[in-house]
Amino acid sequence: MGTKLLLVDDDPTLLSFLSEYLQNNDFTVLTAGTGVDALRMVYKERPDLVVLDVMMPGMDGWELTARLRELADFPIILLTAKSSEGDKLRGFKLGVDDYVTKPFSFAELTARVQAVLARSQANQSAASPMYAAGNLSVDMDKRQVMRGAESIPLTPTEFRLLQCLIQKRGHPITEAALAQEVWGTYRQSDTAVVRRYIWLLRQKLEDDPSHPTRILTVRGFGYRMGTAPLSPPPPSKDSASG
Repeated sequence: MGTKLLLVDDDPTLLSFLSEYLQNNDFTVLTAGTGVDALRMVYKERPDLVVLDVMMPGMDGWELTARLRELADFPIILLTAKSSEGDKLRGFKLGVDDYVTKPFSFAELTARVQAVLARSQANQSAASPMYAAGNLSVDMDKRQVMRGAESIPLTPTEFRLLQCLIQKRGHPITEAALAQEVWGTYRQSDTAVVRRYIWLLRQKLEDDPSHPTRILTVRGFGYRMGTAPLSPPPPSKDSASG
C-alpha cells in the first residue's frame, strides 16, 4: 500500500481528477468533501499527509487545520485562492507545511507532496534523541519541548525548524538554507517565512524574546543555536564577597 493522502475539498470534480492523478503516482488517496467528514476520516484512516482547501462551507480550512493539529503532527498542505501575506502568516501559525495557490497544476502539487513527505521522513530519521541547554530540553523521539517544568507546545513546522537549528548547533545557517531544509526547494527563496518562524519560536522558547539567548541572529548571514548553557552561572566567591 502506498503513502496515504487525504484530500479535502468541496469540489467533487477536482477531487475526482486529482485523486486519479495521485493514484497514478503510487499514492493511496482518501477524499472528504467537508471538514467534518475529514475529521472522521483522520480518526479512521490516519493519513500520512492532508491536502485541504481553505474556502469550504461550514468548517473552513482554517478551523479544520486547527482541529487536525490537535490530533496529530502529519504534514498539511493548504490549497488556497489567496496568496496574501496575512493569509500565509495565519497558516504558518497554525502549523501548515506548504501552500499551493489556485489554479495549480497536478504535477506541481504532486511534487510538493513528495517534497514535504521527504522532508518529514528525513527529519525524523536524522534526529538525535535529546538536546539540553540550561533549562531548555528537547526530546526528538517524543517531539517534546520543555522549559524547566513547563511543556512548550510547538507546531510541526516550528519543531522542524528547531530540530534543524539543533542539529547544526554552534554553526550559523543561512535563511535560504533553513528555508530549503524546513520547507523544501520550492520555498528556498522565501526567506521571509524563516524570519516569521524564528520570531514565533523565540516567543515560545526565549525568556526575553527581544533579547534572545537561545536562537541567535548572525548579522548579515542567518541564525545559529547557542551552545553554551543558558542558565546563569552561580556567582563566584570573589564577586559574592565584593
